[in-house]
Amino acid sequence: MSKKAVTVIPATINRFTSAAITETRKRRTAGYARVSTDNDDQQSSYIAQVDYYTNYIQEREDWEFVSVFTDEGISATSTAKRDGFKKMIEEALAGNIDLIVTKSVSRFARNTVDSLSTIRKLKEHGVEVYFQKEEIWTFDGKGELLITIMSSLAQEEARSISENVTWGKRKRFADGKVDVPFKRFLGYDRGEDGNLVINEDEAVTVRLIYQLFLDGATPFTIAKQLTNKGIPTPGGKVQWTVSTVQSILTNEKMKGDALLQKKYTVDFLTKKQKINEGEIPQYYVENSHPAIIEPAVFDMVQLEFARRKNGKKRYSGTSIFASRIKCGSCETYYGAKVWHSTSKYRRTIYQCNGKFKGAEKCGTPHLTEDTIKQHFISAVNKLLADKAEIITNFALVKKDLFGTTDLEAERAELQSEMTVTAELIQQVIEENARTALDQSEYQERYDGLAARFETAKARHEEVSALVLDKKARDKLMTAFITALGKQDGLIAEFDERLWLTLVDFATVYSEDDVRFTFKNGLELQA
Repeated sequence: MSKKAVTVIPATINRFTSAAITETRKRRTAGYARVSTDNDDQQSSYIAQVDYYTNYIQEREDWEFVSVFTDEGISATSTAKRDGFKKMIEEALAGNIDLIVTKSVSRFARNTVDSLSTIRKLKEHGVEVYFQKEEIWTFDGKGELLITIMSSLAQEEARSISENVTWGKRKRFADGKVDVPFKRFLGYDRGEDGNLVINEDEAVTVRLIYQLFLDGATPFTIAKQLTNKGIPTPGGKVQWTVSTVQSILTNEKMKGDALLQKKYTVDFLTKKQKINEGEIPQYYVENSHPAIIEPAVFDMVQLEFARRKNGKKRYSGTSIFASRIKCGSCETYYGAKVWHSTSKYRRTIYQCNGKFKGAEKCGTPHLTEDTIKQHFISAVNKLLADKAEIITNFALVKKDLFGTTDLEAERAELQSEMTVTAELIQQVIEENARTALDQSEYQERYDGLAARFETAKARHEEVSALVLDKKARDKLMTAFITALGKQDGLIAEFDERLWLTLVDFATVYSEDDVRFTFKNGLELQA
């Protein structure tokens, strides 16, 4: 048997780039630079990186400079939001880049999966990556193993940083330190000490929103008015939305308090956030900063939200009479209707919105605005005739009706009980984790403490609601008495200010029977 003859056929092209091995074409090279935050301290680092990679690549005779791709103020834990990074990868996969130079694996990505999948995709298209700090070339045989190790370390570093940041935030929360996104937060600026200080120009808008709402306007109507007036939104935009108005009306920071840790980060890689529904502690800080809105006024707004939401019929705030006049037959609100809209006899009337609904239509009459105003003048003058007596009676019953001293003392005791019980629960859990306890005994202790905590919590919420209700009604009544006291003599014409401050609602039974319920609870027939 003759000896085997083996002839070697040498490679003629590069298996990664398909270029001839003997070809001396320069490698088209790009740099990638990133700084993880966008504060002033990192700005010089960002500029320096761009300058460095431009010079570094241009100084190599075997490299042809393409560009330096950058991301500023972007986290590396995911490549999803890094526009510069994504643009660079697109150019590389399109065949316009042969080599990418970057500082380190952690600059490239702190997510192991992102890092490896991107490098493998680039490798399939003949694009190499060079990591300077680790001196790793991805075409090297050991490159992928080293990158796997370094990416994992970088990911763990990111986890550690995230946990440290989270701990720092929670420590600040526990210390009662408040931070807000000032560029999108209306009414406050960051003071020299980092705390919130009132921006008086913006505070005017906040107070206007609260006043309009208490005057009967809906968030939709308020948003429309602010847009028409050209008042900028918290984000500097021209178009106000209902959600923006609602967030201002329900944000406790407007009354000088702060509920901290409303949301929390679920995953440090995706940065996904979730509303805190009790999974982690929250911190409520009273008097943490100057208030734009008086606490009692804020509480009045929350009660008004609840009243409108829980009412039998849909609330409307399209005019000062909307949702202020009820049908005495079916309790539905009166709504505005336009008669003869295209003729000279055009006029606006108010009638029961449920008048033609159901088998039996309401027998209550429609009213013109002039009729409503005349009935109001008559009722208010009856009220003013008893002004002195009403004011005197209010002063006598104010403390008994609206005093909250005992309730606030009980609330403080309940808060203390909740804190102590929560600590005992934590101690039981930690003891069970450290030592081998009888599990039935452990469960019995745990359930007993949990029931004790829930009982205190339920009563605390009940007492807090009572305190809020009393304070809000006190503020409402005080405003009513103040407006009543300022009115000198009877009125001869309709006064919108008195309508908004004195009247809760009017009920129509017939043309001659319209009754006004005032904010002190007194009902008078016009």
